[in-house]
Amino acid sequence: MGAGVGQDSRADLHVHSNASDGTDSPAQVIRRAARAGLDAVALTDHDTVAGHPQARRALAGDLMLVPGLELSCQLQGRSVHLLAYLFDPDDDELAAELARIRDDRVLRARAMVDRLVELGVDVSWDQLAAIAGPAVIGRPHIARAMVASGAIAEPREAFTADWIADGGRAYVSRYALDPVRAIRLVRGAGGATVLAHPRAGREGEMPDEQIAGLAAVGLAGVEVFHPDHTDSERTRLRALAADLGLLASGGSDDHGGLTGNRIGCETAADGVCAALISMTSGARVMRAGDGCGKKGGESGPRGRNRSDERTD
Repeated sequence: MGAGVGQDSRADLHVHSNASDGTDSPAQVIRRAARAGLDAVALTDHDTVAGHPQARRALAGDLMLVPGLELSCQLQGRSVHLLAYLFDPDDDELAAELARIRDDRVLRARAMVDRLVELGVDVSWDQLAAIAGPAVIGRPHIARAMVASGAIAEPREAFTADWIADGGRAYVSRYALDPVRAIRLVRGAGGATVLAHPRAGREGEMPDEQIAGLAAVGLAGVEVFHPDHTDSERTRLRALAADLGLLASGGSDDHGGLTGNRIGCETAADGVCAALISMTSGARVMRAGDGCGKKGGESGPRGRNRSDERTD
């Protein structure tokens, strides 16, 4: 691996740790990324940056850490995920929204446990809290609790209409941002956003027209290369990204053991990581021996009153 991220570097820009719903610690994620031969990896846990300090401390050699997260959004009643990169985590408005999302995840998980109990599943909040630990709680933790109870054999069986899939018998909705507002919040914090797995079929495909609408308000890219995208979907998404002037990003969406330890199986198109770095100002990439990830040597919360804040 080279000392920088050039046009042909291998960058996996979508990876999770046990700071949210992955199985491996941030340090383990970094070590696996290095073994996979990556030049750069983005830690994109759900609605949190809590794993970044440990991941930074684990860096060695030339591997570069791109700080990010996967932001929960909702558009016209369906779940949408945005990958946010290189924003200032101390930005007041963005940090407040992330805290609200995390708090509502807890309320939603408690309500889903109650529904599962009503359906005869032997789970409890204490059991779920023990599984999740300090992580941002999500449905994969509930699925693991269901496996432990004997209600299902493996976590994927929880994500059906019988249980906790969207609209399922034990499903409960939660607070999420409108993606237009989310894009503007991240840009206001100096970062950039990429639409995650728009054709993975998890909550239905996002139409081209909606992607174009997000591009018009500042979306930087679309995740073309994802394990759940077919070859034909990748071809169509790459053409759409070119038409809209979006980056053709990619990543493994690795969750450790839950997804078969697949870090590095998908990477962004050449030049995408470098482009994200060049278009952002809220944080800098992290390398072995680095200190704070803020750009420009900032040492405290920046707030929202920035002379360079974008307003579009």
